[in-house]
Amino acid sequence: MIALNNIRKYFVEYFSLNDYLISQDEAENAIREGVTFRGTNILILILAIFIASLGLNTNSTAVIIGAMLISPLMGPIIGIGLGVGIQDFELIKRSLRNLVMATGFSVLTSTLYFLISPVSEGHSELLARTSPTIYDVLIGLFGGGAGIIAIGSKSKGNVIPGVAIATALMPPLCTAGYGIATLQLNYFFGAFYLFLINSIYIALATFIGVKLMHYHPVQTDTPLRARKVRRIVYTVAILTMLPSLYLTYNMLKQSRFTANADKFVAEECRFPSTRVLSTDASYDKGARTLTITLIGKILPADSLNLALSSRLQFYGLAGTKLNIIQGDTPDISDLQSSSVRDIYEMAQTSIADRQVTIDSLRAVIDENRINDTISGRIAPEVKVLFPQVRNLAITRAIFGNIETSGLDTVNVALVSYSTMPPAAKQRELEKYLEARLRLPSVSIVNVSNSMIHTPKAHPANDKHHR
Repeated sequence: MIALNNIRKYFVEYFSLNDYLISQDEAENAIREGVTFRGTNILILILAIFIASLGLNTNSTAVIIGAMLISPLMGPIIGIGLGVGIQDFELIKRSLRNLVMATGFSVLTSTLYFLISPVSEGHSELLARTSPTIYDVLIGLFGGGAGIIAIGSKSKGNVIPGVAIATALMPPLCTAGYGIATLQLNYFFGAFYLFLINSIYIALATFIGVKLMHYHPVQTDTPLRARKVRRIVYTVAILTMLPSLYLTYNMLKQSRFTANADKFVAEECRFPSTRVLSTDASYDKGARTLTITLIGKILPADSLNLALSSRLQFYGLAGTKLNIIQGDTPDISDLQSSSVRDIYEMAQTSIADRQVTIDSLRAVIDENRINDTISGRIAPEVKVLFPQVRNLAITRAIFGNIETSGLDTVNVALVSYSTMPPAAKQRELEKYLEARLRLPSVSIVNVSNSMIHTPKAHPANDKHHR
């Protein structure tokens, strides 16, 4: 018995706050100063909302944390808890009024931001604020308790910033604004419910902390009114918690369903020539669906569905709709056939390319052959029309521009004259050749007779003729 008393005494002394607390007046003054939202407080709140909205919009956790650190939103919430604890009804009214005003400004500011923001996609940081659970109730309760103890203690350290981050009052309000701006009411109601949970349980924890620190009531002549206020606080706290219990129950069921589905796939979907490509366990309003995508050798669909469906009950998945999607993988013979087909197609393409080249070269040869004979065909006409022309050759030449390194194909007439005709007669010859040969242009190049060598007759031929 003596040992138990000593242990009890040790723990009482160890957890005693008497030597670590500031006076009630000091703590009250610190809380009352943070209740009012005017001047700098309201401007800081608006700027913090913009910062938090930017963080949610860009999915940046660091930016969201920064906004929570500079937000003065927790002041009136703690003021409500203090007012209930010390029976200061004027403080309760003032805190409630300022909290409503701050909440309105916050939602309005975030709505304005998301209306003008070009990015409207809901990221994970936004989605995380739409499904509050009982864990958020506990976070608000423990966070509020740490907050009031820190405010009342001589050494505050980093507790207040930590409470601001843990309870996360800013992001839900920004998410509510996002829901209004994008007309997604599920975002608005989910996020605003999370804000109510945080606010109510921070205030409740403050009230409990004030009682534990034995703060004296401001009014002692209104016990019935104080009892009524406390009853309202407890009722609101319980009613606020009930939906979170239901949401937590659904979350746990979904989590258990996902874990069971993963276990089912890992243990039952083992096939020699078939592999699981992906799984999707969907839990929507009680309707459970498990979709399994397989790749490899095609399995008999009916037999596979029957075999796997019969095993669902052993993994807590009775009543789950099972969807199996199969995609085949070609075997070795298919791959070999495919490779041969590819090689054949490549060979055909190569042959076609070579045929194009051959046809192009043939066209050039044919054109040169025509050029070789065309001079002989038009020579009688040229002799009559232009008697000064002694020799004529029609060809096509490729000219290279030295400066630009460009190439151009030109139709050329090599002409030698017995006597040089006037320039007008040369231009007339040029026009005649263009019309006669049906060419867009012909360039005449004068060639001296000395450059043209007529082949000598073979001696045998001369003897024969003699």
